[in-house]
Amino acid sequence: MNDNKIAILTDSGSDVPQEIKEKYNVKVIPLKIIFNDGEYIDKVTITAEEVYQRMDKEIPKTSLPDGETIKEMFDGIKAEGYEKVLAITISSGLSGTNNMVRVVAEQYDGLDIFVLDTKNIGIASGFTVAEAALQVDRGVDWETLKVNLTEGIEKAKVFFYVPTLEYLQKGGRIGLVQSVVGSMMNLKPIITCNEEGIYHTVAKVRGKTKSIKKTIDLVEDFAKGSEKYNLAIAYGGETAREEAEDIREEMKIKLPNYEHFFYDQISPALGVHTGPGLIGIGVQILD
Repeated sequence: MNDNKIAILTDSGSDVPQEIKEKYNVKVIPLKIIFNDGEYIDKVTITAEEVYQRMDKEIPKTSLPDGETIKEMFDGIKAEGYEKVLAITISSGLSGTNNMVRVVAEQYDGLDIFVLDTKNIGIASGFTVAEAALQVDRGVDWETLKVNLTEGIEKAKVFFYVPTLEYLQKGGRIGLVQSVVGSMMNLKPIITCNEEGIYHTVAKVRGKTKSIKKTIDLVEDFAKGSEKYNLAIAYGGETAREEAEDIREEMKIKLPNYEHFFYDQISPALGVHTGPGLIGIGVQILD
């Protein structure tokens, strides 16, 4: 436990890097994945690859953590001797998780709980969690932490490419992403979250190769002028792994001043809504 007795709580949709979770004892509320044969716990009782393998026959649904699960998380945190909690979640514009955590926190006695909506998804939300862990470890005081993390939200971004919008549409997560009328022209949207934390299209590019190049360009533009930043590659399924590895090596050359470079498959719950083949590139400005 850190000296300030501050715990960090997040949800599995934030895709916090494993090394950060382990080193800083980050608590994770799992989202749920529901197939006809039952309910699975994100990253606990089902993997992303297992989700993808079943999607040809059935597209599952996802579900919020219930209030009792969140309360039990707070109970466990309090039992460990923590006095404060930074509860950092994926965008309220994409999931009701933030609101559920907020409702439980408002009714919970015995902990000072600050609930932060990252307005982001996946590793872009995970960046904020990682930064929280690092600042808590450095001994940053409670009030300064809340200000720093709130102001840092706009410094994190993920841009991603998906081969098809089918899964975003069926999962109701399409947001402001318009179906590409020119699908016959092989136009591929590049998606990110806007200031309200809702998916929207930042570019439409013809063909997969050009789409990924444009995604890299967008990350470079976001990091332009910064001397220090974190980078991340997220991929959806084994079919995208090799490509993700190639992009990681290219990014190391194009943006060499990174402090951390995270690399992992996205969570099963996010995979439900994006489908296999996703390539996401995240960037977080640190200076």
